[in-house]
Amino acid sequence: MTEERQDPEYVVEYVDGPLAGTAERRFLVGGKVDERIGAIAAVEGLESTFWYVAGEEREVGGEKYVKYHFDAPDSDPVEADQEDESVFGYGA
Repeated sequence: MTEERQDPEYVVEYVDGPLAGTAERRFLVGGKVDERIGAIAAVEGLESTFWYVAGEEREVGGEKYVKYHFDAPDSDPVEADQEDESVFGYGA
């Protein structure tokens, strides 16, 4: 008899917002993904809180992947300084 493995983790894929293109592992709670998660990151040297909401779920290679979308109204603002933009060649 083959035992089916119940993995308590899933992969969070940040699809937009400041964390777009990054991923992390989180634990399932009661066998379910978090509907809403908060992430803390440094922006311009200041700690900022970003909120993300669960979207599409899928399974790849026996692992659960969940796409999370940026919840801008509930998150700290993210604004690039024009001086910083011109240093990196994006500004005027």
